[in-house]
Amino acid sequence: MSNRFYDCITEFIFLEQEPQKADVIFVPGGNYPDSARRAAALFLEGYAPYVLPSGMYSKPVGHFTGDPAYRTEWEYLRDILLKEGVPGAAILREDQATFTWENAICSRHVLKKMNIQVRTAIIVCQAFHARRCYLYYKEQFPDTELLICPVVTKGIARDNWFLDEEKIDVVLGEVERCGSQFHRIIKEKITNPGPCDQVVI
Repeated sequence: MSNRFYDCITEFIFLEQEPQKADVIFVPGGNYPDSARRAAALFLEGYAPYVLPSGMYSKPVGHFTGDPAYRTEWEYLRDILLKEGVPGAAILREDQATFTWENAICSRHVLKKMNIQVRTAIIVCQAFHARRCYLYYKEQFPDTELLICPVVTKGIARDNWFLDEEKIDVVLGEVERCGSQFHRIIKEKITNPGPCDQVVI
């Protein structure tokens, strides 16, 4: 069956590159283990000297929704990384972000404070979240080559997202957020440059 009708959305949302040597591996926050496990595998294969998981919890919810043993997404992701064999000294800390835009902003602040230069970075995220992650991190790291190395979660992949109502809702929800959220960000930066960086960490 031809998928041409969906191709433009598929190519926009489902970014993916082969990993290359990088300065850091970014892991935007979440309550699922897959991204941390992929990041750990890439670290152990020697792709980067640091892994930077990011996240406190989802702003609309107001608390971490995963295992109650953890208070933040960062704690949860760090524990998975440790269990997968990543040494603690290689795991950087960012536990204040509450949505993807803040993941990017706060991660940049962490690296700046540590004086870590990032020329190339890998982002490990959910496959359907790839474009929004790329947009946000690229805005904060404009001179950095960003490589998206996603993981398929919730069974949502580039070759099946249009075959199920729930998958369609997730992917088209990402398309909508890429427009609505970036709309606000771009206008804010034009009318009042700077405030987007005012994140307390």
